Amino acid sequence: MARGPKKHLKRVAAPSHWMLDKMRGVYAPRPSQGPHKLRECLPLSILLRNRLKYALTYQEVKYIVMQRHVKVDGKVRTDHCYPAGFMDVIGMEKTKENFRLLYDTKGRYVAHKITAQEAAYKLCRVKDVVVGPKGVPQAITHDGRTLRYVHPDIKRNDTVRLDLETGKVLDYVKFELGNVVMITGGNNQGRVGTIVHRETHPGSFEIIHIQDARGNKFATRLSNVMVIGKGTKAWISLPKGNGIKQTEVEDRLQRLAKAASA
Repeated sequence: MARGPKKHLKRVAAPSHWMLDKMRGVYAPRPSQGPHKLRECLPLSILLRNRLKYALTYQEVKYIVMQRHVKVDGKVRTDHCYPAGFMDVIGMEKTKENFRLLYDTKGRYVAHKITAQEAAYKLCRVKDVVVGPKGVPQAITHDGRTLRYVHPDIKRNDTVRLDLETGKVLDYVKFELGNVVMITGGNNQGRVGTIVHRETHPGSFEIIHIQDARGNKFATRLSNVMVIGKGTKAWISLPKGNGIKQTEVEDRLQRLAKAASA
């Protein structure tokens, strides 16, 4: 009989987007409790060792974080299993590098390198707007934040631009037709496009129709869509490919060309 929380995670049971090979060990780093869900996050140990290559081993990751070199959203994190997630800003003061965690068009996390100016803010999707104790209006964001005294125009599914140093809302954008969005879940995860149509189905899932920069159209659930800018201009820089999904043939040719040049 299980007693208490689970403390281990088998490697074969880890999320596939972590891209861990199943033969190099039995276990995987189990993410700590935090702002992002276990299957939707990337632990700092995998980010530093497997993605950014700052460390060769799990032990080296512990040395790095315990020396307080790693910041997530402007705060030092010494937990090597801290769950970093979508839109989080990873700062490395020693190397003067900043990264934003975004998705590629295959649904995998990309540590996208950004400037110091862009690292000063992040975008948060508003999951709900509630009235808290003493009648204080509060917005709950996708990364577990509670923003008090939000602008009355900010509603569910809108996006706010947050200053990481002060925690204040700098700007917001409404969930409206014509705005640029990024898909955060489903088969189209990581794709970027503009909203062209919104289907409402009372009692069921709302469907959003999106068109990318190439003119390709696709549809997904409302819960998978996050606005990232006003009109066609995004508030953040995008990873390589700008969120445009390649066809199977284009993807294969690109991989062959890369292999030939290596």
